[in-house]
Amino acid sequence: MRIDKFLKVSRIIKRRTVANEACSSGRVSVNEKMSKPSSEVKPGDIISIRFGEHIGHYEVLAVKDTVSKDLASDMYRILDEDSYLEAVREKS
Repeated sequence: MRIDKFLKVSRIIKRRTVANEACSSGRVSVNEKMSKPSSEVKPGDIISIRFGEHIGHYEVLAVKDTVSKDLASDMYRILDEDSYLEAVREKS
């Protein structure tokens, strides 16, 4: 699955256009490599997202095309995330 779609479906980032822009501007990496919006992710991959001075690290647990809001958090595991990113993610 494309990284921009995964970020949206898993609700780590609220909208796909925002996820696409984050990837295009070099703020998202997969397994420590900068990713384009079309980069593929699979279970076991580590995603890092940088918003200004805030950084979050997530492990991909499952890849699904659609998922309910209640089950979206089952698609990833939070490895490291500051309180700002947690608040932003929980709003979505």
